[in-house]
Amino acid sequence: MNLKLIGSSLIISGTALGAGMLAIPMVLAQFGLLWGTALMLFICLGTTYAALLLLEASINVGGGLGMNTIARKSLGKSGQIITNGLLYALLICLLMAYILGAGDLLNKLLRGVGFELSLIQSQIAFTLVAGIIVASGTAVIDKLNRVLFGIMLLMLVLTLVFLVPDISFENMTQVTNSSTTDLVKTSAIIFTSFGFMVVIPSLVSYNHEATPKQLRNMVILGSLIPLVCYLVWLYAVVGNLTAEQLVHFTNVSELISVFSAEHAFISVVLSGFTGLALLTSFLGVAMALFTQNQDMFKQNKVVTYVISFILPLTGAIYAADQFLSVLSYAGIILVFLAVFVPLAMVVKLRKSENAQKTYIAEGGVAMLTFSFAFGGFLLISQVI
Repeated sequence: MNLKLIGSSLIISGTALGAGMLAIPMVLAQFGLLWGTALMLFICLGTTYAALLLLEASINVGGGLGMNTIARKSLGKSGQIITNGLLYALLICLLMAYILGAGDLLNKLLRGVGFELSLIQSQIAFTLVAGIIVASGTAVIDKLNRVLFGIMLLMLVLTLVFLVPDISFENMTQVTNSSTTDLVKTSAIIFTSFGFMVVIPSLVSYNHEATPKQLRNMVILGSLIPLVCYLVWLYAVVGNLTAEQLVHFTNVSELISVFSAEHAFISVVLSGFTGLALLTSFLGVAMALFTQNQDMFKQNKVVTYVISFILPLTGAIYAADQFLSVLSYAGIILVFLAVFVPLAMVVKLRKSENAQKTYIAEGGVAMLTFSFAFGGFLLISQVI
């Protein structure tokens, strides 16, 4: 893999590796590291294979296309309409979340240096600047994301340097909840922590000269980096806290405050990590929306810029109170878009005599069946 493909893998990782990472120990620690690790490995496998199915569809319909055209060429007009509806609902919801979170962080940061902006002004400023970066193209996002991701990893390593020496074997083996149902319910949080598939079409276009094998490796590497980060962070947190401490936490800020009591700088580092995680996730999701709108409306960058960011920004400004209820449905939307839609695309293309077969995801019918069962598992986990 060349530097461009590695940078693309980091875009995948940056899109997946969001602020939800800090919450993973909160939901998995109670079940013990064995079951927590098993569930995370299972979900990583399912999401990675679903992403490879989307990669297969993207390559075999011609490559360098947005989801709009991929869906039309593989699923027909009806499939195109359904896919576009799901994609826009998901991307706009996610961008609203990132604008709200990043706007709040930017507002606090500016106040800390004596620069007064209202929350709405901070949201607008963040969207305008980050939007310009996205409109500048995938190459700009790639280079910036490499720097941001490097800083994020450095912050994570610095935190681990202080946490790992205090890990207790007794804490590592603790289990405070043996309910299988409760464990399955956490799948939605873990699944959204691996939600990167929306950037696949953009990266296929960006790496138009790459071979299918290189693109496959790009996706696999991009999904493995968040997995390693999540597991290392989970082990470090669980190893440092007793069962009594774990069950009393109700939010991430309480978790951070406990570590900050021992090491004062951890609060600053983890807050910085959260801000960078929001930014890298915003860049990945916004890139997907920008590419989709270019493919959909065939307009210049200025028009596409306005189309892409005006609705998420408006929603963040005027619908903040209702947003959490809207966001609760994003997980279900993501299941259909990230699992069932790519599966349907591939099944249709593999049956077509006229479709290209340049790349076929490994596993055959057995893995297609697994992907369908995986999607069903995720839907059940969100309704039980």
